[in-house]
Amino acid sequence: MKRVTTAILSLSLILGASVVSPSSIDAAAKSYKNCTELNKDYKGGVAKDSKVTNKGGKTKNTPHVSADLYNANKSKDRDKDGIACEK
Repeated sequence: MKRVTTAILSLSLILGASVVSPSSIDAAAKSYKNCTELNKDYKGGVAKDSKVTNKGGKTKNTPHVSADLYNANKSKDRDKDGIACEK
């Protein structure tokens, strides 16, 4: 009986640790001070979803798609096209 209990506890610890690993937890979306700071991490800016298109014309880089990150930096989307700080 003690072996069964030990095995169950061990298994639950292993499964619990794998479910709550740092890679599976989403980090809070960072709010950047300005577009220069945002573009250091995301060269093409941040899009709210993959279906948005740039109103400002041709850009050099493809934007990173993240609704949470876009919402945290929504004020930096000057042309309101769904892409903040596009380059």
